[in-house]
Formats: sequence, C-alpha cells, structure tokens
Amino acid sequence: MTYCLAIRTRSGIVGIADTRITSGRETTKARKLYLHNRDKHSLFIMTSGLRSVRDKALTYFKEAIAERDESFNKLYKAVNAFGEQVKRVADEDKNSIEDAGYNFDLSALVGGQLEDDDDHKLFMLYPQGNWIEVGEGTPFSIIGNTGYGKPILDRTINFDSSLEFALKTGFLSFDATRLSSNDVEFPIDVIIYKKDSFNIVMQRYEKDELRFISKIWNDSLTEYINNIPDEWMQKVFDKLQERVSN
Repeated sequence: MTYCLAIRTRSGIVGIADTRITSGRETTKARKLYLHNRDKHSLFIMTSGLRSVRDKALTYFKEAIAERDESFNKLYKAVNAFGEQVKRVADEDKNSIEDAGYNFDLSALVGGQLEDDDDHKLFMLYPQGNWIEVGEGTPFSIIGNTGYGKPILDRTINFDSSLEFALKTGFLSFDATRLSSNDVEFPIDVIIYKKDSFNIVMQRYEKDELRFISKIWNDSLTEYINNIPDEWMQKVFDKLQERVSN
C-alpha cells in the first residue's frame, strides 16, 4: 500500500509520500515521487499502485517530456500526457496483469505550475487515464491508504492554511496512517512548491528525525482529551452506578 498526500493552499502546495513497497512477504523502500524542474516548468508526480505499471508509465512520460517539454505550457497538458502513457501501458500489459490475478492499478497526484498557468494546480489521475482538478473546497487529496489520515485534514485544512500549517498537519495525517497500518512507513519524501516560484524543493525525513513530533502529538492529544468536560457523561455513569448498587 501507499500513502501519498498533496495539499494545495493559496500560497502553494505541500506533498508527502511514504516509501514502503510491499510485495508478498517482502518489504522494501523506493521513491514514489518524481520531480521535473526546468525553467518555468515545475511539476511533481506521486503514484500509488502496481510498481511495474508506475515505472513503465513514468519511463514513457520522461521520454515525452524530453521530446515535447516546450509544448507543455500548462499543467493540464502534462497531466494529459501522463494519462496517455498510463493508457499505453494498459494497452500493452493489462491483460497479462489481470491474467496473473492482479488488478491494473495506478493512481497519481500531479501538481505544480507551468509557464502559462495563472496559478499553481493539483490534479488526481485515475487508472483509466482521466483526471479531476483538486479545488479550493477540499484542497487536498490522498492516494493509497486514505482512511486513517483523512479526519485530521478534514477538521483543520482549508485553502487559506499556510504552507507551514499544511506540512505539520500533513505529517500528523501520515503519522496516524503509519500507526494504524503496517504497509505505510518512513522514510518520507516531502515536497514544497511556493506559488509562482517555478521551483519545487524536496527533503527526505527518516523516522528518528521526526519521532519527537509523534511524541508531542501523542502527549498533547491525551492531555486535550483529559481536559474535555465530564458533565455530559454523568447521566450514563449514574445509571451504571445504580446498576452496580442494585
């Protein structure tokens, strides 16, 4: 499984991708994040799904970028090009993959800004090669293991969140997923894109570097729960006491 998260705010984009690869009983690490920074062409692709499909589609896309980069003046055109490569791989390999008992599966988050984009963009691409744009109403998207980390984002993130707040909340979302699922794990690759900068920066973090944040969050959460008023629980505990007394 995978945990890839991208958050688009008014000031830019934050992305987090784990690196755990699970195949049967084997566990390995591999980057799930591709960056392209060239002149005013800045984009990233984060993927979830079959590694073989990802590697082949990305190889084809890199070739397309090398040959036609200048023609991609808006990000949606690059997303279309990557979607074309996913469909190309499906034409070549889908039948043999499904005959082997696997689902043809590749989802992607594509974000950044190209020279004629009036703003930074974020898209979610499906295995069929079609996509949706992530808008201001729900300014984040997760691919892979989506269940455990989404609630904290739903409660806190909005389009006006700062990049710093988005990264902190995004990490806590990843950490919740990591604690509840054994197929998501450190190290993580973090990317940040600031609007109109045309430069995506990336940093890898190991578990020991961020362990202290997990502890702060655990301790703070316990404290906050203990500080929630108790009066509303009194009715049910009174009934419990009556049953015990009788």
